[in-house]
Amino acid sequence: MDPEKTAGEDLAQLIKRLKDTYGVNESQIARAISSSPATVNAWVHRKRGTGRGPSAEKLRALAAAYPKFSEAEVFAAAGRRAPGELSPEASERIMKLIEKLTPEQQDLAEATLRAWAATNSG
Repeated sequence: MDPEKTAGEDLAQLIKRLKDTYGVNESQIARAISSSPATVNAWVHRKRGTGRGPSAEKLRALAAAYPKFSEAEVFAAAGRRAPGELSPEASERIMKLIEKLTPEQQDLAEATLRAWAATNSG
């Protein structure tokens, strides 16, 4: 664990540390994650606007662009848990269960999964 990181680090603090570690500014971060400088600036100044914060896609992009910061670390700083990887075995088990459902049940299962995923998307 990075000695500069505190246990309760939020996204603004993580971005400051990221800027120091990589020698980048907010505009460069925004370009690296295909976002606007205003969006990154809002994160830095803890302004969430009407949304619930950064999307899972943007958090993943941040971790990918700056690999010294893990996906789990970035998500935690944003106050969320990182979505897990789906193993091929788990995918197969889930698909076998879905194939046993009626079309109506499949639609309901899909809607439920979409709702759960939306809670992680921000």
